[in-house]
This record gives sequence, C-alpha cells and structure tokens, in this order.
Amino acid sequence: MVTSRRPTITAVATHAGVSPMTVSRVLDGRSTVSPELAERVRASVVALGYQRNEQARSLRPGQRSGLVGVAITNVANPYYAQFLLGAEEVLAATGRTLMIGSTADSVAREERLVADFIGRQVEGLLVVPTGGRTHLLPRRLNGVPVVLASRQVPGIGADTVVVADVRGAYVGTTVLLERGHRVIGFLGSGMSSFTGGRRLDGFRLAHEDAGVRVRDELLRQDESVLADDPDHHRVIAESLLDEHPDLTAVLCANNRNTVGLVRALARRGELGRSADQLTVLAFDDFELADVVDVALLVIDHDGRELGRCAARMLTERLDNGFDGPARLIELPTSLLLPM
Repeated sequence: MVTSRRPTITAVATHAGVSPMTVSRVLDGRSTVSPELAERVRASVVALGYQRNEQARSLRPGQRSGLVGVAITNVANPYYAQFLLGAEEVLAATGRTLMIGSTADSVAREERLVADFIGRQVEGLLVVPTGGRTHLLPRRLNGVPVVLASRQVPGIGADTVVVADVRGAYVGTTVLLERGHRVIGFLGSGMSSFTGGRRLDGFRLAHEDAGVRVRDELLRQDESVLADDPDHHRVIAESLLDEHPDLTAVLCANNRNTVGLVRALARRGELGRSADQLTVLAFDDFELADVVDVALLVIDHDGRELGRCAARMLTERLDNGFDGPARLIELPTSLLLPM
C-alpha cells in the first residue's frame, strides 16, 4: 500500500527494532550506540526514506537551529549574489545555513521578513537595511544578533559593515575633473538611500575641491520602487542624454544605473563614442564591464568580502562570546582605469 505520509522516527525505530532514543542518538552522531545497532538504524533510515525535521529540532530548549536569516534588497542584482557567496563561505564553515529573503527596498516587507526569520528560530541576522529602524531594535529581535551590511541605521546599536562610498565617488570624480571634464552627470538612487546619498556627497565634494560648480539639472536621483530595474534606468539615462547633449561624463552610482546607461547608449547607436565625447564612471563593477564598448572607469569594491566581513562579525557574536559595543567597518574601494 502506498502512503503519502512521511515516515516518523518511531517508524524507523520499529523497523530497526530499537527505541526512538537510539535512533536520535545515531542521527546525532553519538558514539554511545554500538556499531551493529547504528548500522541497523542507518539501514532503516534508507529503507524508509526518513528525513529529519530540522525545524522541529530547532525548537527544543537549548538547541541551536543552525540558521541565519539574510535580508537583501534584490536577489536579481549580481552584486548581492557575490555578497551571499561571501556570507555563505564563512557561515558554512561553522555548520550554518542561510535563509534568504528579498525586501525590494520596502520597509514593510523587511519588517515582515525579519519577523518570519525570528519565528523560525534563526541564530542571527544579516540585513541590507531599507531604512526602517523599529523592527531592528534589540527588544524586537528576542536577543538575536543582527549585522547590517552596505547601509547604516542610526540608533539601533548594531554591528555594521559599509563601503567607502564618499571616498570612492570623490576619487573617481576627481579623476574626471583632472582630465578636463566639466559637464558631468549623476545617475543614482534618491537621497533616502544611504549609499546613494553618500556617493552624491563624494561627487559634490570633488567638484567643490576643484572649484567647479555642480549643475543640479545634471543630477538624476530616482526614488522609484523600480530602482533595481536596469530598463527603468535606461529610460532615465535617455532623458539625461537627450536633455544635455553637452555631457562629457556621467557618474553612475550603482551597477543598475550603469547597465541602464549602457543600454541607453546602445539604443541610440552611441556605444564606441570616444572618451572625450562621453566617459562613464561606474560605482560597482557590472556584468560584461570588460567587453562593453564604452570609455569606462570603475569604482570597484569586493561584494564577496562585504558578505564575508558581515558574517565574521556575526559569528564573533555567536561563537566567540564577543559582547562589546557595536562596531563599524568601512571597506575600501579602488579605481580601475582603462588600459
């Protein structure tokens, strides 16, 4: 008779002729069970197709779940794929597994996702925050440590790792100005974005130090919920190019902005323009950057190291007993110049 019910630990015990406690000890890898009994239990597990309910185990008092909740803004963005790879590299070495969710930069979605992670007994949280604060306060997390990545949230006392956004944008923009560019556009997210605001600050500061006025009509700061859609950014880039044919350079504040601009140039048949006609300064490396036919400078940083660093900060809280004050780490950027 075929049944759709999953075999239980009791069924395995009956099949092997042992107690359920013996089955648990074998599955836990304890050495108190004789080799003969352990082999019988393992054979029964295979014969019945038994799979342990790990979530139920995590609910036992004192039993760690081995889960870490990770909230990112967009799973489709290759940058966050690198972030996840770095975090997984560190956490997998400690026997932990990632639970991943996407917030689409919505505070409400992030709040629901964090609550769901807490309900699933995660040991810790890695969050690329949307800007919300209340749901990340310690009293709302039941003692679960949280590490913020890429963006800060003031007032919650959480470990945070960010990128040197201001410095990176400043150095890149300074190079453009030193090369004689004076009509420089800016494509970025709105001022409500932590990284977008900081990168615009670096852009403005470089102009100020060079004695060059920033033309506000050349700034495009998008607050749309479609901010992670490159095609959405293509439309914005097209409007900037149409309205300001005298542009000689553009700073793209993230990889989605850059892909949008490259698509706009391609649709206009303007890929391959010489560097004195238009130079693209891209914050974040992006897919096919090494082959796209455009005068390109890249403000590069290591998304995978961002994930590693955030995960290391979390494991130091979980495994090493670190209970000091909240830490802030800023990872460097580097400017990649064309050959």
